[in-house]
Order: sequence, then structure tokens, then C-alpha cells
Amino acid sequence: MVHYKVQVATGRHFAAASTDKVYIVLVGTNGESTKKSLGQQLIVGAVQQYTVNTPGDLGEILYVRLYKERFLLFFTSPWFCKYVNVISPDGKHYQFPCYHWLSGFRTIEIPEGKGVVLAGALNPLILQQRKSELERNKEKYRWKVYAEGAPYCIDARKPKDLPSNETFSCEKLSSFEFTLAASGLEAALKGYIYRSNPWKDLNHLHHVFSFKTHMSDLTSQIWMEDTFFGYQYLNGVNPMSVRKCTKIPNNFPVTQDMVASTLGSSTDLQKEVERGNIFLADYNILEGIPTNTINGKKQYLAAPLCLLWKSLQDYLIPIAIQLGQQPGPENPIFLASDAEWDWTLAKIWVRNAEVQVHELDYHLLRTHLLAEVFSIATSRNLPMQHPLFKLLRPHFRYTLEINVLARSQLIGPGGLFDKALVTGNGGVPILVRKALERLTYTSLCLPDDLKDRGMESIPKHYYREDGMKIWSAMEKFVSNIVYYYYYKDDDMVSQDPELQAWIKEIFKKGFLERESSGIPSSLRSRAEVIKFVTMVMFSCSAQHAAVNSGQFDFYSWMPNGPSSMRQPPPTKKWVTTFQSILDALPEINTTAFSMIVLWLLSKEPNDKKPLKDYKNSYFTEDTPKEFTKEFQHCMAEISKDIQQRNKGMNLMYLYLDPKVIESSISI
Repeated sequence: MVHYKVQVATGRHFAAASTDKVYIVLVGTNGESTKKSLGQQLIVGAVQQYTVNTPGDLGEILYVRLYKERFLLFFTSPWFCKYVNVISPDGKHYQFPCYHWLSGFRTIEIPEGKGVVLAGALNPLILQQRKSELERNKEKYRWKVYAEGAPYCIDARKPKDLPSNETFSCEKLSSFEFTLAASGLEAALKGYIYRSNPWKDLNHLHHVFSFKTHMSDLTSQIWMEDTFFGYQYLNGVNPMSVRKCTKIPNNFPVTQDMVASTLGSSTDLQKEVERGNIFLADYNILEGIPTNTINGKKQYLAAPLCLLWKSLQDYLIPIAIQLGQQPGPENPIFLASDAEWDWTLAKIWVRNAEVQVHELDYHLLRTHLLAEVFSIATSRNLPMQHPLFKLLRPHFRYTLEINVLARSQLIGPGGLFDKALVTGNGGVPILVRKALERLTYTSLCLPDDLKDRGMESIPKHYYREDGMKIWSAMEKFVSNIVYYYYYKDDDMVSQDPELQAWIKEIFKKGFLERESSGIPSSLRSRAEVIKFVTMVMFSCSAQHAAVNSGQFDFYSWMPNGPSSMRQPPPTKKWVTTFQSILDALPEINTTAFSMIVLWLLSKEPNDKKPLKDYKNSYFTEDTPKEFTKEFQHCMAEISKDIQQRNKGMNLMYLYLDPKVIESSISI
């Protein structure tokens, strides 16, 4: 008789234990053991010890099979299995990382922890196990059309429809629901969500919520300053929509005479263009987007152009704004030298356009929806033993549930977007479709995007500085995993059928097979794998933090980020008053609904996994563990540098500190 020692670990999550009965089978190259009862896994965080006896040596242990079955007449309850460890009679240790919720009565096969790609001769049992795993996953992770022309999504209407391994923990769910309830309750108790009349005094905005941050208070004080308006294009909640202007657009006929008083006598507009000091934000994507009706009133949307100048003091400041794409007498160019309220209202219209493009293109599409595609394609095409599954899995934690909730409660019919955004009630899927049509691989890869937009050297661009440090650290981590350990040469990449199926499905379901996007439909070299996987990791962590975490800071002072506008864009100068601005801004309940969303999205619920504390328990080998430690060290050093820079700064850039970057899109 041969004796194998077995350890079975239950997770530390609340409710990770189960009243169901668990059995195990060891599968090796020489056969498999008989079904062994492990009893009930009743203790959270327990590591239980067992002995499995077999008539003969099983050879190399390839995987373990777990059975979860009813115990007597008890109701079934889920069980979170962290891992199974096996020690063979000759003292060899085998590790089987699981980190899965097992719901209902089911069977799961957990492969040995060493990362393996399909290259060379593999044991037929391993090939069959991987094939069976992916077949089961394709049944659980089914694609569905979200909206015509948008990326596909998971076939689940509610969180309960998701695979059990994709749902919130009890801790996260309770924290998420408490935040939503607390913010909504305060606005309700104060009566703001029931009042559809306009604001009479902007100072009353301070009373909507007791919640405050340093940056939200600061924004309310300096929102009218041109330097702060420009600062947000570099370090605000959407540092993605401005680019260097190499030629003044024909449909935006700004002349030297118009901006001379702003530029000063020492230079002129053409010189500043040639020096690379002129920048453009163009919101032409908003042309033709249908607008919402809120409180029974038609809402309005503009498609502005905004010209900005890097001043001699290294501030980025706006110098000219045109609120429509076609120049003409009814579409004047507003200037920094105009009357105060004319210029202020023009900037408010640009900020309103910025909110729409930020929320639906750079936030919803480029992080949430694409992360969902990456997550589903990974589960459907890369088995647990694949090194890229191990590398990417921590970056998909809770993403599917938060997206399902977003579609049902936020951007779906009757959701909070319909109550607050000018692009609600039908405009959301249209804008997402237009954004996907324009999306490029270049724009998803930070170094390429910065170069393409001409943003490599503009001063005080903290998003670029911090983002590039994180991108470089991730790229090195991915390179270590891909280049030096699992893929010995480029042929192994091109001959990996699981990898090729993964990228092909992403290209098809995420980017709708648009070759003009530049997204690869196959990967033929290690360098291509490294770049694409780095993009996925960055998009699902740091990039989401950059475009999500500062929403309350910058938008809760509503005039700096109005979700809608109640009057059409002005067609004349010298007629705007402060009352004109109040008449155009969203009403009280619209503002309250918007602030509820902003607080919820900016406040990460409990059960966090920040990059600074990055862990990856899916790797069991020593070399990947060393690479992981190097990455952890890099994140800690980047965090230290950012915190040191922010000392003494009033206008701090906080959002790409690895200490606060969640490793996945979970809010």
C-alpha cells in the first residue's frame, strides 16, 4: 500500500466553509486513486490533513479531482477552495492552486501548479484535462451582444447568473451596498433627489453631501481658473483627450489677432504651433448623439473644439473655444479675453462634453467593457495551467459582476445615467459604438499613445510620469514571465493553439474584427505577447484608476463637470450673465443623482487588492515567485516616489499611486 499526504485549504473569506461533503481523487501518470472522502469543510481558513492510500505508485501526479456532494439533507452551500497540496511517498511536493468557489454539487479538476504551454509532447491526460476544462468554461462563460457595434459581454442579466467564481465576496457586496445606500439616503433625507427646480445659488452645492475630499473642496474654489481648466487635461480624471496641434484646423479658424492678448507680445500663434506649444481637444465624436429628456425637459449637447497653449510659466491654458464643429456667425469663437461670463459658460460647455466622452469612451469602453472581453476570453481559451491565465487572473477579479451591475443599474434603461446624463436614454450605446469605431491599439498602449498625441515632454504631466513608471514595471514583469521562462522562442508563441484562440476571440468579440484598429488577431512573437499582455494588465488596473478614482474630486463640484445642460449652446457673445449659467446647468435632482454615482464609483469598497500589495498565488514555481517579488518591490518604490512628490503640493496627483490602484476593475 502506498500513502500520499494531502492538504486541503479552505479560504478565509466569510462563508468560505461549506456543509457539503468533499471527495478527492489523485490522477497520475500511472493511474488514479479511488474516491476518498474528505468530509465537510466546515472551518473558514482551515488547512485539513488527510492520507490517500493507493495499491501502487501513481507516478507523477498530474491533477486532482474534487467532488462536492450533498451531506445528508443539509442545504447546499458554496465552498472556497484555496489549494490542494500533495506529498508523494518519495517526498516530492505537488501544489494545486485552485482559488475557486465551488457552488452546488459539482466536480472540478485542478491541474498541478507548474505553468505549461501546449508545446512538445504532453501527457494525453493533461491534454484531455485542459480540453475538458475549456469546454466547461465555454458553457459557463457565454457571449452576448450588449449593443450593436459595441464589444460583446457576458451572458448574464443579474449577478446570480454569473459563474460562482466571478461574484463579489460578502465583504465587498456589503460595503458596495452600504456606500450606495448611504449616499442615496443622505440625498433623499435632505430632499435633493425630489427637487426638480434649478439651482439659485451655487454655494448650496456644498450641502448636498456631507462627504468631502481635499480635492473636491479645492475644485470648488478654483474651478473658474484657466490654469485649473488646462491642468485637468494633464492630470484630471481624463488625461486622454488632448493632443499636440501641428496645424490649426480649417473648421476652427482661430487667428493671431484673436489670441494676441493672451499670448503676449513676445510670440505669436504660428510660432507657438511650430514650437509645439499649442494643443487641441476636439469633441467631434459627440456630433449627432441623441440627447436625453430629464424632468420632462429636453437636454442639450455640444461638440466643441478647444485650443490650449503651454504658457511661458508651463501652464496649459485654454485660449479659444468653438462650441460647434462648423464655424459661422451662429457659432462664434469664444476667447480668454472675452467677458467673464461668456468665457466661463464656454468652458462649462467643454467640461460637459468632456464628461460624456470621459465616462462613455475612456472609462466605460476602454476599461470596463474591454476588461470584460479580456476576462471572458481568458476563461474560455486559457486553462488554469496556462502561464498567461495565472498572470492575468488577478486583474479580472470582480470585473464581471461590476459590469453586470453597471448594465442593470447605471447605464441600462431607467438607470442612473438616464436620470442624470445628457447622453442617457439611448445615447450611451451610440456613443460607445462611435468610440469603438475610432479606437486603436496605439491609443491603448500608454507609450504609443503619449507619442501619438505629442504628450511626451509637456511639463507637470503627472499622469504620464506615474503611468510610464507603472507601464515599464509591468512590461518587465510580463517579459520575465513570457520571455525567460515559458516561451523559449517565437515559434512556441505561434504554435500555441490556446494563445492563438485567445487573441483571435478578443479581436472578434472585443474589436469586432476591425483591422483598422491595429489590434492583432494573432500573436507571432514573444515581443507581441509582452506588449499585448502589458496593455491588458495596465488597462485593467492603472488605467482604470486614472479615469475612475478622481471622479468625485473633479466632478462633484457640478459646474466643473455638469452631466447635462438645459439650454442650447450660446450663439452670441456679450449676452451671457451669471443667471444664464444657472439656467443652463442641471437641476437639483439631476445634480444629486450624479453626485450619488460619483461617490459610489470613486470610493473603492472593502476587500481590496492594491498593486502595492500585489500577490499572485497562481504561480507555484520559484522563478515566477522571484519575478513577482521584483514587481512588488517596483510598485513599493513607485508609491514611495509619488508620495514624496506630493508632499507640499496643494494640487496633488494621487490616482496612480500603487498604494491606491486596485489590481482589477471592481468598481
